[in-house]
Amino acid sequence: MMDYSTIVQIGDIYVNGDVITEYFSCDYPVCKGKCCIAGDSGAPLGEDEPEKIESAYEAFSPLMSERGRKAVDEKGFFEIDREGDIVTPVVPGTEECVYTLFEGENCFCAIERCFLGGKCRFHKPISCRLYPIRVVKLGEGTLGLNLHKWDICRDAFEKGRREGTRVYQFLKEPLTDAFGEEFYDALCAAAERING
Repeated sequence: MMDYSTIVQIGDIYVNGDVITEYFSCDYPVCKGKCCIAGDSGAPLGEDEPEKIESAYEAFSPLMSERGRKAVDEKGFFEIDREGDIVTPVVPGTEECVYTLFEGENCFCAIERCFLGGKCRFHKPISCRLYPIRVVKLGEGTLGLNLHKWDICRDAFEKGRREGTRVYQFLKEPLTDAFGEEFYDALCAAAERING
């Protein structure tokens, strides 16, 4: 259940208070990237992201699984989920994102691996980079930033608490990339007031 007792407004963006107060630090050695292969549907995509994925596909597709490439051949670079949102395709019969790279039991994003290797210019979907924040459209150009709590990330919330790393601090780079430096600076200022 979401706690809506504290909402921070920065321009046209409404930030749920738990983005500021909760702790989070991805604990990959524990979860092994399960967010790439679990969920109700693929990762949400911005309207311009399918085109960016298609442009970079030749560079990162060799890193994908054969079943992932086959699914892209059949479905294309995106699909529409049951809520009408644009999302990454999943491998039929699974919850696995087609763009997953497998190394033993470990799951990675093939797009991200390619980007980090300097072989493509597209990072990976911003919804993946911002997780556990979920962005919702509130209407009339306004957005809401909510914290999503998922069992597979339980250890990440505990690790963040041990390290003293808040959600907004862990996600500094993607928040800045998505909404700009002024937004992030204002978010930090609000966090200082709220967290003391």
